[in-house]
Amino acid sequence: MRLPPFSRLLAVLVLVTGGAALAQRRQLQDFQGDGMESQQERDAARSRPKYNITSYGRDVKIKEEPIPWMAIGFVGIIFAGVAPFAWRAYRNTTKEMAEANVFGVSSSREGEEEQQ
Repeated sequence: MRLPPFSRLLAVLVLVTGGAALAQRRQLQDFQGDGMESQQERDAARSRPKYNITSYGRDVKIKEEPIPWMAIGFVGIIFAGVAPFAWRAYRNTTKEMAEANVFGVSSSREGEEEQQ
């Protein structure tokens, strides 16, 4: 049974990368022998804060962005200018829909039949 060249290449790559991954594993250091701390040193280390948060808060100033009054005013002016045209379009559309109502009393077909 002969393997195609791609399968051989894949097998070689798997073996090489697996070997490289195993070669990079490091042994953990032995910490038991050196640097034994006393109980007092451990308690002092626990009582100290790990991060100095308060000094960071004093140094950093929060930058507040102003309210964009100019943009708000511009949008208000646009709405004020467009509102009359929108109201006229709404009123004309509802009038046309009411006239085209087939089942209502104010149907335009009733008026046409009487005239003919």
